[in-house]
Amino acid sequence: MDLADDSLTQLSREAAGGRIFVNRSLNLHRIKFFGFDMDYTLAEYKSPTYEELATRPIVDHLVSIGYPQELKKAVYDSTFPTRGMFFDKIYGNLLKVDQFGNILACYHGFALYPSSKVREFYPNKVVQASDVRFYILNTLFHLPETFLLAWLVNYFDDHPDYRELPNKKGVESNNVIISYSSMHQDLRGAIDWVHIKGTMKQVTLDNLDEYVVRDGRLALLLERLRENNKKVFLLTNSDFDYTNKLMGHLLDEAGGDGGWKSFFDYIVVDAKKPLFFGEGTVLRQIDEATGTPKIGTFKGQIEKGCVYTGGNSELFCDMIDAAGEVGKDNESVRMSISGFSL
Repeated sequence: MDLADDSLTQLSREAAGGRIFVNRSLNLHRIKFFGFDMDYTLAEYKSPTYEELATRPIVDHLVSIGYPQELKKAVYDSTFPTRGMFFDKIYGNLLKVDQFGNILACYHGFALYPSSKVREFYPNKVVQASDVRFYILNTLFHLPETFLLAWLVNYFDDHPDYRELPNKKGVESNNVIISYSSMHQDLRGAIDWVHIKGTMKQVTLDNLDEYVVRDGRLALLLERLRENNKKVFLLTNSDFDYTNKLMGHLLDEAGGDGGWKSFFDYIVVDAKKPLFFGEGTVLRQIDEATGTPKIGTFKGQIEKGCVYTGGNSELFCDMIDAAGEVGKDNESVRMSISGFSL
């Protein structure tokens, strides 16, 4: 009994980073397919350096569409944002909730509301994730967005030229009304612009050692999966050029003649998740000589060593002969395609 107690005590003292936590029972031996996202999964970006990089062009774009120059004074603070917060687009509040929707903390800008103030907006202190008024900031990509939402709310609420609207849904100055919903919409637009038309990806590729963690254990993990006859796939929203260069940086040296692609049975880029989980887009094969999709819709079986773009989850499962396995031995396909990655 003493030995058992000593073992438990020792376990409790181990660093959380060296332990594995689970919330369900899962027999890994029965899984046939292992799927991975790339960004913030296989490719680990250095934090907070990468979030600082992401913040600057977003701020610049907001200023270019009319937001005040003072916004450029915003310096990313990695101690404030955390994953999983809800942004209330009506009242501009950032909420931390538990799995049942109970509000654990409520911030307006950077100010933490006391419980009495929280009840003015949410009488039962419970919210529903399905309510369209809430935008859920649930990925590491959302950390700069969470910080900037708080910064914008804080700036306009405290600015002497603006006053709170009577309905508490934003601020006004002379003939101008700025709602919290419009702040969120403008910020979302700036983020999309940066990721689609901005230079952030090129800056990342030009400075891979500065922004991306290169972990030698990654190749070992993928090799062990293949050695145990598991099928491994990469499913990413990133385009082929970015994926090819980033994954090459991480795995080309260990991949031999086949390069990074030798570690995967199936590769899909530009998947456009979450659209991929529904109707999806046209599935095409990438012409690696040009880096662009081939004309027409791809038909047939997905081949190892080739790269594809688009498609949808149902079609993908059919093409890798996994459709009949979901819910049986192929738990991993369901998990990965639903947005979870191992």
